[in-house]
Amino acid sequence: MTDRAALAQAFLDTTDWRGGTRTLLAGDASNRRYDRVHHPETGQTAVLMDADPAKGEDVRPFVTIARHLTAQGLSAPRIWAEDPAQGFLLIEDLGDALFARVVIAEPALEQTLYRAATDVLTTLHAAPLPSGLKPYDPALMTQLAGLAHDWYLRGTSGPDDRAKQAFCAAFEPLLNQVTDPADVLIQRDYHAENLLWLPDRAGVARVGLLDFQDAMLGHRAYDLVSLLQDARRDVPPVIESQMVARFVSENDLDPTAFDVAYAALGAQRNMRILGVFARLSLRDGKTHYIDLIPRVWDYLIRDLDHPALSDIRALVLDALPEPDATLLQGLKDQCGTIPKQ
Repeated sequence: MTDRAALAQAFLDTTDWRGGTRTLLAGDASNRRYDRVHHPETGQTAVLMDADPAKGEDVRPFVTIARHLTAQGLSAPRIWAEDPAQGFLLIEDLGDALFARVVIAEPALEQTLYRAATDVLTTLHAAPLPSGLKPYDPALMTQLAGLAHDWYLRGTSGPDDRAKQAFCAAFEPLLNQVTDPADVLIQRDYHAENLLWLPDRAGVARVGLLDFQDAMLGHRAYDLVSLLQDARRDVPPVIESQMVARFVSENDLDPTAFDVAYAALGAQRNMRILGVFARLSLRDGKTHYIDLIPRVWDYLIRDLDHPALSDIRALVLDALPEPDATLLQGLKDQCGTIPKQ
């Protein structure tokens, strides 16, 4: 048994789940690990989150945001036990019915799922804000969009500091102009692999929420972009347009201003993801993320086609090469070749 496994067992032994059996549930792109724990007497299940502080993880934001979400009547996992110092949580098991899986098994439910997920955002944005949220402001968003230059470009045609500087100089003022106000909690990874279908619950509580620990204060279009421009699956364009219209109507928003913000935040998000996916392969040895890049690129081009982003479009397309088969294979061939600093 590794030291970390022993610590996890010691944590479980302090709870009512002492003696329960564990099976690996999932890992993700971070350093977190999840085990499903079976209660030794009742058969009930819970989830053990292992987020090692030595690897830069911190469970406290998850606890804070989870409790905020449940206070609004939303279905984040309830916290059964916690050891923040060691990085362990025992949380409610919301099941395995990820939206991405449900849509494959029951395609007729797709619109229902996306309507429910859109309505969650309306409910969340009408709620009071928790204290301590850091702003996802234009300066930070521009810096993160620059990951496309730092990693995707690095792994393809090579670094170009001048191109990155020109992009940042143009993009930050645009975000300042079109993403005000930034006054709601954004979960930042709100998509079909992080949402669970809970049909036995009612209303917005039918949507189980995961992976919200990086929540920040941002613009209300951000999570909708995350939901509808999903890097891991194709959302039908008709559903995207319907959900944007639904959200705009529910929240009494200016459709023209929202459309610009949606495109700008989509471009920001998709450039960040290009960089993150390239980094996950080049540095972390996770080549399967490269297969997702063409979809992300297509979203990016569609966002950049908005007239308000015409100047940004020219800067991006002059610098970043299109991900054709040769380029993607080149990124895979460099898998794990760049050491962590």
